[in-house]
Amino acid sequence: MQEAPLMPKATAVWLVENTALSFDQIAEFCKLHPLEVKAIADGDSAQGIKGLDPIQTGQLTRDEIERAENDKNRRLHLADRKVRVPEQKTKRGPRYTPVSRRQDRPNAILWLIRNHPELKDSQIMRLVGTTKSTIQSIRERSHWNAANLTPLDPVTLGLCSQIDLDMQVAKAAKEKPAPSDHDRVTLLPASVTTAPEQEPIEDARTAAAHAKSQEDADVASVFAKLKKIGGTKTEED
Repeated sequence: MQEAPLMPKATAVWLVENTALSFDQIAEFCKLHPLEVKAIADGDSAQGIKGLDPIQTGQLTRDEIERAENDKNRRLHLADRKVRVPEQKTKRGPRYTPVSRRQDRPNAILWLIRNHPELKDSQIMRLVGTTKSTIQSIRERSHWNAANLTPLDPVTLGLCSQIDLDMQVAKAAKEKPAPSDHDRVTLLPASVTTAPEQEPIEDARTAAAHAKSQEDADVASVFAKLKKIGGTKTEED
């Protein structure tokens, strides 16, 4: 579909005054109704509008106008733009909440705080159209109606769409840093938890040799004490 020229009514005024084009040709080019173009020609409309020359603005060529004047069935076509101006993206303003739903916003905020603590205050503000002070008062239980608040899903209440909620949750999860290996708690493998406890098993010979050596050490210590007590008499006996 062909785009409308710059300042359609001003362009139509100039074409009516300076060309022999039909009303239908001018109306189709300027995206106006033929009766509106006729009213411009009769002086009933656009009396205070100054005509805009489409040739000077680069929207039409003189040859294109002459060919259309000679052929009443020919349509006028906009000339190709030499410079492409990128479209300016307008920032989305605060979400509008209907008056009938504004009383449900504290319940929705409480639901978001409990079920999605990773959401920032700015994200909650965009979802339900509230203020930061309201979010803070509900989080600190200092809201004037805190005792009667009930957490309710904002999607069910119609305050936001499920797509917007999922998008904000995914964005918050992406910005949240992942836990490190030291902080991450993991379960032990089943092979470790289900394995039977192994008791230390000593070889019978090793145990017997250890007991005998212990016994010999005890006997030697007893004789040594007796020698100290009895002296030479003990040696003669």
